[in-house]
Amino acid sequence: MAQAFEHIHAQQDAPNFILNTGDSIMDGLATPKEYAQARWDTFTTVLHENCRLPVYHAIGNHDVWGWGLAEADASDPLYGKGMALHALGLAQRYYAFDRGGWRFIVLDSTHPREIESETPYTGKLDDEQYAWLEAELVATDLATPVCIASHIPILCACEFFDGDLAVSGNWVVPGAWMHIDAGRLRKLFLAHSNVRLCLSGHAHQVDRGEYLGVRYSCDGAISGNWWRGAYLDCPPGYVMVDLYDDGSSETEFISYESG
Repeated sequence: MAQAFEHIHAQQDAPNFILNTGDSIMDGLATPKEYAQARWDTFTTVLHENCRLPVYHAIGNHDVWGWGLAEADASDPLYGKGMALHALGLAQRYYAFDRGGWRFIVLDSTHPREIESETPYTGKLDDEQYAWLEAELVATDLATPVCIASHIPILCACEFFDGDLAVSGNWVVPGAWMHIDAGRLRKLFLAHSNVRLCLSGHAHQVDRGEYLGVRYSCDGAISGNWWRGAYLDCPPGYVMVDLYDDGSSETEFISYESG
C-alpha cells in the first residue's frame, strides 16, 4: 500500500485527490473485534504516513465488522459499519462533494443479505439511501456532470469471468458481486443525463463499459489477488481518472509494481 502511494505521488501529472472505493482492510465481516481494530489501525497508520493527497473513502464489504461473526454484539456502536465510519472519519456512510466542476456522489453498496447465500451481504442501495440519491440528483444542475462511486459495481462485464457462473446452463451472477438494483438505478440515471461516470472496485479486475450515456469503470485493486500477484490476469494497481468540463472522462489502469 505504501508502495502504491509512492507511485501515485511520482506521477508527472499528479492527481488532485484519491477516491478509495472501499475494502480498506483485509476483512472485518468474520473477524474478532480486536483483530478488526488492529487492521484498521494498520490501514490508517500507513495512510497517514505515506499519503499526501486528500482521500475520499467509500465503505466496502470487507470494511464491515461482525456480520459474519456469530458472537459479535450487534448493540456495539462499532458493529456493522460503525468501525469503518470511525476509522475513516466519516460522518455518514454515503455523501456527496464537489471538485473541479463535477459533483461526486459516494454510495454505500453493502447491505445485509435478504436471501440465503454464502455471503452475508448483497450489493444494492437501501431505500433511505436511494431516496437521498434521487434528491441529490434532482438538486444538481444538469450542466454539472456527476461521477458516482460505489464499492460493488452497479454494472460490469468482468464478473461473468469470475468462477463457473454458467454451470446451471444459465448465467448466474451473485447479488454480492454486482448491484441487484441495477435496473432501478438505470431508470434513475436516464432521468438525469448529467450522470456520466460510475466508478467501482470489489471485483479486483479492470473493466470498462458504456451504457446509455453512462461510463462504468471497474478499477482493479491495490492488493491484486489479495497480495498474491495478479487476479484473473489483472495485476495490483490503480486507475488514473481524467474528468473534463463537458462531462467526458478518460481512465487509465496503472500497475504500480511495473516500475
